[in-house]
Amino acid sequence: MTPSAPPRPLRPRALRPGDLVVVASLSGPLPAAYEPNVERAVALFERMGFRVRRAPLLEAGRRHWWSAATPAEIAGELNGLLRDPEVRAIVASDGGQTVFGYLDLIDVEAVRADPKPILGYSDISLLHLALHARTGLVGFHADMAVPGFGGQWQSAPAARRAELEKLYFELLTGTEAVGALPASPSWECWRPGRVEGPLIGGVINRIVLAQATPFALPLERFDGAVLFWEEMGGLASYVWSYLQVMRHSGILDRISGMVVGVPREIGGLEPGASPTLPEIVLDVLGDRDIPVLGNVEFGHAGPNLPLPLGIRVALDARERTLSLLEPAVAPHVRV
Repeated sequence: MTPSAPPRPLRPRALRPGDLVVVASLSGPLPAAYEPNVERAVALFERMGFRVRRAPLLEAGRRHWWSAATPAEIAGELNGLLRDPEVRAIVASDGGQTVFGYLDLIDVEAVRADPKPILGYSDISLLHLALHARTGLVGFHADMAVPGFGGQWQSAPAARRAELEKLYFELLTGTEAVGALPASPSWECWRPGRVEGPLIGGVINRIVLAQATPFALPLERFDGAVLFWEEMGGLASYVWSYLQVMRHSGILDRISGMVVGVPREIGGLEPGASPTLPEIVLDVLGDRDIPVLGNVEFGHAGPNLPLPLGIRVALDARERTLSLLEPAVAPHVRV
């Protein structure tokens, strides 16, 4: 049987001034202390020219166990946002441990009928992976309201904030490729080389766990892909094990390149510790001759560079560049 071609990315419609952006609790709760973070995130998107609304479950102090609400309640609210034609983008308030509980409750037909940008990382990267597997949706592995836009952005230099705000606006509204993402001196070449391929990735533990479910990406979707991943918490040995799972499953034999985020709070990766993260990655890759760019600012180490799943990129590890070769959103259809 001839393998089928991978589906084309399902691009959301480009945002326009005045469009409605909704901040929603898609996983963890909102502690009262972080209410100002949400307000700062709202102000950021309003400054970009959008209308902003908070979804009802985004209420300080509301919680169910470790979540903002039950999985069914979160799925119900998310499905309402997906079906509402007025809502043009959804920004997650925070990550957490809830998305696995409602993957089977999402209205994927609503996603296909009216694809919208969904922004978030951490637990939300699981949502991106599952929806991309089911529909081809371009998910935006990007900052969230509490830890990102309303948090880490506030401590970044003003020039960096302005640079990121311009980048996010162009990515959400522009129908031309944005090109090279703004690099920083932290980026490291762990193995040289230049490749092109679609971006696939997220938190490494979510990638591995998702592949054990019915929502897994078919292995052929990793063919030629540039795999990006990051991790927070746990131990260095866990990261090594996750990479070994990818090796055993055949993912590492299919990808064309790898981009690794800045690690955060991982035991065993303290300065001077052995092995280092580059040593762990290269140990598992073995003689697979693929370029690896490390220490890139996405994920928990934020502020995040936005990485749209499914969009073709050019990676040049030696030159320490990562460029988006396609737009992440689609133009409006003239009627």
